Amino acid sequence: MRTEGALVGQRAVVVGGSSGIGLASARLLARDGCRVTIAGRDEQRLAGAVAELAGDGLEVHPCRCDTMVADDLARSVDQASEGDRLDIAVTVPGGGTPMHVLDYEPDRFTAEVNLNVFPVFTLLKHAAERMTAGGSFVAVSSTAAVFSTRGLASYRTGKAAVDALVDVAADELGERGIRVNSVRPGLTLTGSTTRVFENEELVGRFLDQQAIRRSGQPDDIAQAIRYFAGPESSWTTGQHLTVDGGHTLRAMPDMRPPDR
Repeated sequence: MRTEGALVGQRAVVVGGSSGIGLASARLLARDGCRVTIAGRDEQRLAGAVAELAGDGLEVHPCRCDTMVADDLARSVDQASEGDRLDIAVTVPGGGTPMHVLDYEPDRFTAEVNLNVFPVFTLLKHAAERMTAGGSFVAVSSTAAVFSTRGLASYRTGKAAVDALVDVAADELGERGIRVNSVRPGLTLTGSTTRVFENEELVGRFLDQQAIRRSGQPDDIAQAIRYFAGPESSWTTGQHLTVDGGHTLRAMPDMRPPDR
């Protein structure tokens, strides 16, 4: 059971915290007393997120960060830890382009895989150095990590790699009392998925493959992140919590473009 105020005195960084799942996660962490730094590339969006949470009576601290720049991720950890200790690190961003597997150019495929893996590894590297026993690292993975995603080969490959990294990091860092887990969202309405939701036929095919026939909301995923971040999961590591309305009970719709 989640305990209000359980995070008082703790420090967190949420990479991708200016919108969607990251913003919802920052809200829950701050509401439970955590000092939260939200990191993102767009300074205007960061300012908007700070103002939105201030309207809820919550204070968060912005940090401009390009998730594909190692120094930016290191700086976000420095700011969030105040040069001392970091308790919680969450990373959300990732992505991929719908495409037939044979249509990727090698450089593009590699870049899209790296888009999902690099931020997770790099944030983990810097965050774990500032964590002591009880620290928690949470990566946002995807249901794509666990079954075939026709049309999303680079994305699936990247997210499967994220979960593999979580497994190894949890095994190694458990010796220091640090927990490493991932959350696997299903189809969730955020700014980055708006274009998908504009395609009603495609969304219908997604929902047809779900036991609970509704789309996810950022707070659905944030609640799982909050569980992994807090003391409620103190004996849980190396796990991948799927939050998808039962989508992985069935199958992923074909996402390949029709014009090949």
